[in-house]
Amino acid sequence: MQARLTFLGSGTSMGVPTLGCRCAVCASTDTHDKRLRPSVVVDWIGEEGQPRTVLIDTGPDFRQQALRHGITRVDAVFYTHDHADHILGMDDLRPYSFAAFRSGGPIPLYADAGTASTLERIYHYTLAPGATYPNRARVELHPLTDRIHIHELEIIRIPVVHGPQQISGFRFGDVAYLTDVSFIPESSFELLTGLEHLVLPSLRHAPHPSHANVEQAVAWAKRIGARHTWLTHIAHDLGHEETNKMLPPGVALAYDGLHFAVNFSEAGQE
Repeated sequence: MQARLTFLGSGTSMGVPTLGCRCAVCASTDTHDKRLRPSVVVDWIGEEGQPRTVLIDTGPDFRQQALRHGITRVDAVFYTHDHADHILGMDDLRPYSFAAFRSGGPIPLYADAGTASTLERIYHYTLAPGATYPNRARVELHPLTDRIHIHELEIIRIPVVHGPQQISGFRFGDVAYLTDVSFIPESSFELLTGLEHLVLPSLRHAPHPSHANVEQAVAWAKRIGARHTWLTHIAHDLGHEETNKMLPPGVALAYDGLHFAVNFSEAGQE
């Protein structure tokens, strides 16, 4: 069975163009240099002919991204961590959740304990026990375990490190998605074998305390050995065309709207 992964956003937490900046990348007319906050959607047609959609993160640009890409339903959301650029669009799940609730129940939100706590604090009017706001999103927090099935798709959690914080990457079939990463534990490299597509963060050329830079991401890509590696969570330091000219074969910057196939039956999807 095959799904499709689409980049809803490939930018860093401030997006590109960055507010108040007139650097060459922020002023660029290349559409590849217009980057919304980082998120992807995985969609497929299920065994019974039903469309299925899973989101990774709902950042502050989620409404715009959903309209742009014609998202009509959401079956589940997986959160990498609790920073603003990954969670502040959760309330825009409301219209999807009303339809889902009528047909079967609230939309599940999968998050680690720290992320769940942040979501509960920010969205107390939605997630607090006994919440009564009538137009609240019909969503429900679930613990993020090592392997979770959403209909036909198995999602494998990849533990990674973001500065001082342990966060989550995800693997589904022959694709892995890692964002906001500064360190990959050895045990997580073992979960990243046999990939067709690998997504890694690459903030800029200069080192950063909580994000991989280009050099670090390229080294990881070489070690993991996926056929295609796409770099995301990109700041305005990296112009799309000029950076791609510098990257080795098989490695390229992602961009908003980029999509590719996800094969369920590959290694790690057993």
